[in-house]
Amino acid sequence: MTTAKNINLFSPIQLGPYALKSRMAMAPMTRNRAGEKNEPHALNVEYYRQRVSAGLIITEGAIVSPEAVGYPGTPGIYSPEQVAGWRQVTDAVHAAGGRIFLQLWHCGRASHKSLLPNSMLPVAPSAIKPVGETLTYTGMQAFETPHALTLEEIPGIIEMFRHGAQCALEAGFDGVEIHGANGYLVDQFLRDGTNQRTDAYGGSIANRARFMLEVTDAVCSVWNANRVGIRLSPLGPFNDIRDTNPEATFSYAVEALNRFGLAYLHIAEMGIDKPGAAGPAFDLFKLRGIWKGLYMANYGYDLTRGNAVLADGRADMVAFGVPFLANPDLPRRFATGAALNTPDVATFYGGDEKGYTDYPFLAE
Repeated sequence: MTTAKNINLFSPIQLGPYALKSRMAMAPMTRNRAGEKNEPHALNVEYYRQRVSAGLIITEGAIVSPEAVGYPGTPGIYSPEQVAGWRQVTDAVHAAGGRIFLQLWHCGRASHKSLLPNSMLPVAPSAIKPVGETLTYTGMQAFETPHALTLEEIPGIIEMFRHGAQCALEAGFDGVEIHGANGYLVDQFLRDGTNQRTDAYGGSIANRARFMLEVTDAVCSVWNANRVGIRLSPLGPFNDIRDTNPEATFSYAVEALNRFGLAYLHIAEMGIDKPGAAGPAFDLFKLRGIWKGLYMANYGYDLTRGNAVLADGRADMVAFGVPFLANPDLPRRFATGAALNTPDVATFYGGDEKGYTDYPFLAE
């Protein structure tokens, strides 16, 4: 019997209905290389196919509607053309023996009207302008004051997530991950720094968590819950996000999510290196004690730290971002002790195959 002490990154694990070959996940990473209609194409197929040695691939965020866009060149999951493009990705990954979940994404206020249909304003729980700038087709532009969603508009946003989940099913994915992290729409509803509503979706922690729970319920109406994950970043300050009591907010959110029996909880630990940037810091692994399912850790892990967090039972899986970006054969490099490729930061966002599908594999 496998015990916690001898569990490592290469130990198999059961994730919902899937027997994964390892506990190494490829974390979702925006790469801004989709087609003109936000559809995946051949270059994206090759990118994911190359990284099939991950125990689980989690795709970059896929926008659930044209109104959900936050950046140029990001893929969508709402049109037949996008479904067809993603089907090429899932077919390639499955043919090589891999498993792949799609991340469902609505950027909310982290956007710009130049990216949105009819130059509409970005939407958010409250009309609070983020500090900073965002990337558009004409370069960096200042964030705008978003439109505060009305009670009548919120069901339509939740339907976007349900429709995206349905499209992901049609595209052949093994499951989906709800993007509840990094200051995007689900996160904006959770935090009191961005949610100052006085109705059923604001005020108390329970009310601020309502949108997240309704989105999760909608996604689980399409997928069995054991094929649905969710990603949260309780201490992450990205997109000018903060909360006066992150420990209370996210402890409630995680406990409330237990009711669904999800495939996993994915905790992104960004912010631990900037204490207080998004609110009072706390030990994120307290959430591990609240969560009743599979727990995935992410942010800054390497081989040693990844093995350690599994061996001591603080996590069940570890998601690697930049290491997988620059090393399509990351598991083999970890297993053999080989050196890792150096990431080309200049090619992270946008471009062609350079810094995308041309990172070298180890020689056979």
